[in-house]
Order: sequence, then structure tokens, then C-alpha cells
Amino acid sequence: MQIKSPVFGNIEIADEKVLDFPAGLPGFEHCRRFALVHEEGHDPDVFLLQSLDDAEVAFSVTGPERLGINFEFELDDEELALLQLSEPADAAVAVIIRREAEDEAGPASTGLRANFMAPLVINAATRRGLQKVISKLGCEITLRAQS
Repeated sequence: MQIKSPVFGNIEIADEKVLDFPAGLPGFEHCRRFALVHEEGHDPDVFLLQSLDDAEVAFSVTGPERLGINFEFELDDEELALLQLSEPADAAVAVIIRREAEDEAGPASTGLRANFMAPLVINAATRRGLQKVISKLGCEITLRAQS
């Protein structure tokens, strides 16, 4: 399938690379099919989660470990069923990141924001995903210093 990405232009997405988000993403429920894309020839730290249903919808995502964070939370039975997740090792977690506009950035800001209250969970085996909205902190987040 070929799509026109606002970031990468025309790109070809193989059928086996399509990720299905049956419930869409909050605020983007009409977008259910996505692909993780990146610039060719680079080992990416950040991917673009590109909607295949609406080419204008794309999110920058990365693994929390890339930010030096160990991120643990639980999935309920309904979420496990939606993901068709039977093996915990098949679960991949990503967070949506965005660069702050210059007028939003404060003096202590790095200019990047990561959404840890709504991580993406993807079953790598079935290529099904969801966005887990965490309404209250009940998860563990460990920050590690990077050397």
C-alpha cells in the first residue's frame, strides 16, 4: 500500500507492517491502521506512527527506555483480549513525544514532552495495538541517568 506522509512523502507500506488499533486512538478514533516508519538508512531512536486511514495524522513515538525510563503498568482483561496478548514478551511499549513550541518552553525545559499517561501498547506477534490511558498514577516509573 502506498501513502503520502506529510513527513516522508510517498512511502510504500507492506501489508505485514500494518498495525491495527481496533479502537483507534483517543481523539483519532477514525484512525485504526498505522505503520511505524523512519528515515531509511538510519538506526532510529524516534519513529513516526503514521496513520494509513488519514495521511495527515502522524505521531512521533519512542520506547521509554530510549528516554532512560523503566515504565511498568498493568493491562486489564479487556485490554489483553483486544491486543490478543498471551505472552508478555510480545508486548512493546512506546510513548508519544512532541517538541514544544518556543513560546511553551520554560527555562528548565528540554523542549521535548513525552506522554507517559497514555502509552501505546503493541502486540508484536499480532500487530494489534491500543493506547492505554492511565487516569491515576498506579504505575512505576524509574528514571536512570544516561552516561
